[in-house]
Amino acid sequence: MDKAGTAEACAPLAGSEQITVATVPAAKQSFCSSVLGWLPLAYREELWHVLRLTGPLLISRILNFLLPFVTTIFCGHLGNAELAGYALASATINVTTTATGCGLALACDTLVSQTFGSKNLKRVGEILQRSILILSLFCLPCWAILINAESILLSMKQAPEVARIAQLYVMAFLPAVPAMFLHYLQVSYLQNQGIILPQMFTAAAANVLNLATNYILLHSLKLGVIGSAMANSLSQISICLLLFIYIRVKKLHVKTWDGWSTSALQEWGSYMKLAIPSTLMVCFEWWIYEIGGFLAGMLGEVDLAAQHVLLEIGSIAYMSDISVVFQCVCSGILLGAGKQKIAALSNLICYYCIGLPVGISLMFLAELRILGLWLGLLICVIIQACFFTTLIFKLNWKKATEQAQLTGDSSEVAYVQVSSREQEKSAVESECGEVKALLSVKQLVLRRGLALLSTVLILIAGVTVHLICPLPQAFIHSQSNLTVDFMNFSTPLNPLNLTLI
Repeated sequence: MDKAGTAEACAPLAGSEQITVATVPAAKQSFCSSVLGWLPLAYREELWHVLRLTGPLLISRILNFLLPFVTTIFCGHLGNAELAGYALASATINVTTTATGCGLALACDTLVSQTFGSKNLKRVGEILQRSILILSLFCLPCWAILINAESILLSMKQAPEVARIAQLYVMAFLPAVPAMFLHYLQVSYLQNQGIILPQMFTAAAANVLNLATNYILLHSLKLGVIGSAMANSLSQISICLLLFIYIRVKKLHVKTWDGWSTSALQEWGSYMKLAIPSTLMVCFEWWIYEIGGFLAGMLGEVDLAAQHVLLEIGSIAYMSDISVVFQCVCSGILLGAGKQKIAALSNLICYYCIGLPVGISLMFLAELRILGLWLGLLICVIIQACFFTTLIFKLNWKKATEQAQLTGDSSEVAYVQVSSREQEKSAVESECGEVKALLSVKQLVLRRGLALLSTVLILIAGVTVHLICPLPQAFIHSQSNLTVDFMNFSTPLNPLNLTLI
């Protein structure tokens, strides 16, 4: 009788050499055997490896969420207008920039995890280089939008004073945009190799630095809103630099990084085929929460400030909410399987066809205000979790595994276990019937040059709009005594009560 996965199957035969089957430490295996003895051995091993990664990953995510949360606390001491301004600035940055960078980096998640699993380590470095170049180009259009945040917020009927404060935060955040994008890629690069601790250590150090800079700039130097904006930007830059230094010092890049290569300029099309659905998936989800911030701004400064505080607290507390946990886990599984399009379509339908209409109705018609919006989002998330769970149980895992090793169609690039690029091209040819030719030097210069030119032109257009297009007349009147207003909101009337932090 086959007893694979049982304790009897792991026992050594008499007179034979004992062979260690499980890689789990003895103490941990004994604990798992006593508590989860009904699980097969393979399941217990996998559970132990998952839990071993979950702890540091959970801590690092919480520490990352604490960066904007600490900024929110300090802004709350400056006043409702300042906190509302930071809320609008945060929403604007998240909608236009953070969601874009996070979504584009998810393509790196999929490709690195599949390539690293195939033991094609040097290929991982090429994917990282390609990701860095693509995300660096996307910084320019994001800048073009951010420098016009003032006009955008005023066109959405936001309070002029709040829009002015939001613009200060946004302008101070511009240098942090490339650092934020690179940090997403650093985390993806390490996490998909099973390296979790570095991001936890650097996030902890960045939180200490963020707390210190906020205290010094706001409390000691009394720079008010500008000081808070500078501290927020410095925290994003510091976490990227600290993780980069850690990677270099500990030589975590040696096995996968073979130096910069022209291969990073190849295969942008296959990367964008994953990046665009990933970006849409993230944007559809993030935008709905930031739209809630804009809707709250229509109710007043107090509601906007309350919505932002609730969103920051929810960013930490959501990890223990069972419905959201299921939704996040299922989204991650779909990403790993390369099913970004399904996740993006699900986010679009659930959030914008169900959650947003229900939330707006409860918010305004039922006069539940912020509570109504969050009830609509709760209904949406529960429906989406049920859909994702059903989809994953019906997923053909054998086919998904094959597609992770070899491309599903001839237009994409295969990532298989190979020892050289010639073997890889041979594998793709045998699977797809043709080899995807690499671009020539002339084609690379033309295509990548056009990509760079287009992003630069977008930035120039954004700067031109910012300089030429005047602000609404009502906003100009609100700035008639700009010097006095600036001094009033920059210097709080009472000293900061930092005992709450």
